[in-house]
Amino acid sequence: MDYHDYIWDLGGTLLDNYELSARAFGETLAMFGKRADHDEIYEKLKESTQAALAYFIPEAEDFLKYYRLNEAKRLEKPLCFKGAKEVLQKIVAEGGRNFLISHRDQQVFEILEKTGLAPYFTEVITSAHGFARKPDPQSMLYLKDKYQIRKGLVIGDRDIDIQAGRKAGFSTLLFDGKKSLLEIVT
Repeated sequence: MDYHDYIWDLGGTLLDNYELSARAFGETLAMFGKRADHDEIYEKLKESTQAALAYFIPEAEDFLKYYRLNEAKRLEKPLCFKGAKEVLQKIVAEGGRNFLISHRDQQVFEILEKTGLAPYFTEVITSAHGFARKPDPQSMLYLKDKYQIRKGLVIGDRDIDIQAGRKAGFSTLLFDGKKSLLEIVT
């Protein structure tokens, strides 16, 4: 492996959640008397939850609360992308470290436990830490300083992950979900 330290995004990178989230979003829209194309919802959610809200239902105050409840039900059985656990295991077995930065709340820890990924992370950063959201590199710079990371690789599925990684001085890899993570990273 070319790197010792790997900084991961969760949703869309290790966790195959966009399909589940799109279904929950569509279901919640229906509760509010609205309909939207599944693929369009999927693409907007890849941008961000805020982008999807602004596009589909900017006026609904309670929508986010109900969407989060629907999404949480679906995420009770989270699915990882092919090779996710194996690549994390391999990195640790070879003396490397994995870090996770997610915009999600404490739910991240439940997801990591349910998927069996929790033991492979040195530190997990969630929205509860209070760092600025990516593409701001604040959370990555925190990890870089705390763990004295000299040569790290940021892996994410969106441009905001890549921008944050580059601003923090790391190499980056954009993951599109089509190949096994083990094949891409090793």
